[in-house]
Amino acid sequence: MLSPLPEHPAVSYVMPVLNEAKHLGEAVRAVLSQEYAGEQELVLALGASTDGTDEVADALAASDPRVRLVRNPRNDIPIGLNLAIAASRHPVIVRVDAHAELPPGYTAAAVEILHRTGAADVGGMMVAKGHGRFQRAVARAYNSPFGLGGGSWHHGEEEIESDSAYLGVFRREVLEAVGGYDETLRRAEDWELSHRIRAAGHLIIFTPKLKVVYWPRSSWDALRRQMYATGVWRGHLVRRQGSTPWRYLPPPAVAVLVAISLLVGLLQLFGVARGAGWALAHVPSLGYLVGVSAVGISRLGGDNLADRLLNVVVLATMHLSWGSGFIKGWLTGAATTVDRSRLG
Repeated sequence: MLSPLPEHPAVSYVMPVLNEAKHLGEAVRAVLSQEYAGEQELVLALGASTDGTDEVADALAASDPRVRLVRNPRNDIPIGLNLAIAASRHPVIVRVDAHAELPPGYTAAAVEILHRTGAADVGGMMVAKGHGRFQRAVARAYNSPFGLGGGSWHHGEEEIESDSAYLGVFRREVLEAVGGYDETLRRAEDWELSHRIRAAGHLIIFTPKLKVVYWPRSSWDALRRQMYATGVWRGHLVRRQGSTPWRYLPPPAVAVLVAISLLVGLLQLFGVARGAGWALAHVPSLGYLVGVSAVGISRLGGDNLADRLLNVVVLATMHLSWGSGFIKGWLTGAATTVDRSRLG
């Protein structure tokens, strides 16, 4: 049984930050401009940035007493979140991403749902946006069920009980009871935390009322690195927990089929694999290529043909990077795999 919350409980926002000089100011301003009647504070957990992020954070803290800073020299997101939570003071914890912007009314709406439903965690929708051509293509893929799958936080249309939440507005007492974020993880920490919250008998709610703008990776290499690391850690968790949700299987299956096709192609090139029968090994990967091309060109949108072709590149990068990473994590664990897409 959770303890009762006051009508407008004080709120602590926690934000892990690494190499976010470009976006940090807007992310912080979106937090500090929330129209909410309760007391608020923002704790930034600063990793070892190399792009001037610390100077931006120092200026933000100097300009508003609600902003406080803690250091996270190891850079890992779960460690930074736990450090920020430990330094915070209030009964409601709002996780914020430095690469995202909370919309007006976000906090008030989330607290209302905590009151009404008795939930331990409330999350909303990730609405990806982009500036340049490549980032806009990545955003289109994020916002499509063909990119990151059909999770409610990408496409949900009604308030429902969920198995996880994007970012998350938490009851502090629940976070403390389940032990906070798992610091052995470098990715998928929110999914793993949600698993423990639900196992402890608590409710997680998704609502489409909360729509958070997210700015995805803006280059092909950064996207590839991010998706590979995310896949590795998701595979690692599946390996550790001993179950494999079916929705995780299509990307690794595609990665295996493409790898088989490439291997057979090399054997054919060197004359080792001869005969028409070997050509059958290429059918599944060619089918995937046709399918992802059709989706990228006809379903994701874009201003012109170049945009639509870029959709295909982005989708294939996401699927194959995540899928190959998942296989690695599932078979051997994550070991020291790090998402280097934001490292300087």
